[in-house]
Amino acid sequence: MPQISRLAFFGTPDFAVPTLDALVRAGRAPLLVVAQPDRPAGRGGRLQQPPVARYAGAENLPLAQPEKVRDPEFLSRIEALDLDVAIVVAFGQIFPARLLAAPRLGCINLHASLLPAYRGAAPIQAAIAAGETATGVTTMRMEQGLDTGPILLQEKVTIGPTETAAELSPRLAAVGARLILDTLARLEADDLAAVAQEDEHASYAPRLAKDAGTIDWSLPARTLADRLRAFTPWPGLTAELAGTPVKIVRARALPGAAPRSAAPGTVIALVTATTDGALDALGALHVACGDGVLALLELQRPGRRPLLAADFANGERIVAGARFS
Repeated sequence: MPQISRLAFFGTPDFAVPTLDALVRAGRAPLLVVAQPDRPAGRGGRLQQPPVARYAGAENLPLAQPEKVRDPEFLSRIEALDLDVAIVVAFGQIFPARLLAAPRLGCINLHASLLPAYRGAAPIQAAIAAGETATGVTTMRMEQGLDTGPILLQEKVTIGPTETAAELSPRLAAVGARLILDTLARLEADDLAAVAQEDEHASYAPRLAKDAGTIDWSLPARTLADRLRAFTPWPGLTAELAGTPVKIVRARALPGAAPRSAAPGTVIALVTATTDGALDALGALHVACGDGVLALLELQRPGRRPLLAADFANGERIVAGARFS
């Protein structure tokens, strides 16, 4: 197969930057980088470029930020590039058939799961929230279905027992960047066969909403601890105490069951001792769940700094029997 030299890159968030950087460093700089438009961010609502757009500017790469990739003028621009392939990493828009067909070898997507598991917009968070001990990355040839295209390469990655989405994401991004380069090299060597996904084993990871982080204390403590890891840094895990929200910054599930008399969300103990100042379950608010006990280690009121559980309890005058909702 002829060398793959005419590339476009589609991506938007931090997760996509390592792949773009790997392409540039490997001598495969794209003819065009495409990112989502600048959006308001922060309290001031100032327009901010997405990470991929900032990288493109720093490397003097041609950049487009179309509001919609189905715009005819943008599609004509892509077609005029006479592309070999388009690399897509967490771009954030649905590709129309005309765009999928524009590159000679089609569009290759890097997805942060072992497809067909966790198709959709939030595969990293979904895997952690489900209590998975491993996930991975997949390169696939895109089609019009939601992450349904045939698989090119995959690599498995272990999830640490306390690892958060914020910690796992850059690890997967680094592995994915290497996998994209491997995919291109093997396509050039005609040493890669696409394999159809087994749709019957598919699962889904829809885009996260802010209310996904609202605590349901009737769930098992292990599930809540996994959700906290999954939803760090966003949307976090939030409960209410005395009618106002409180963010759970750190927590862990404890072995054993809660007292039968304790309704879910009830503080059953405040343990203030620590071991050599360590932040662990010995210094925690123990809260009953639907199954088991969640030890709250660090909490935060809106607009305030996070506090260790003992300091939070002292400031809020929390005693056993108090209840989160």
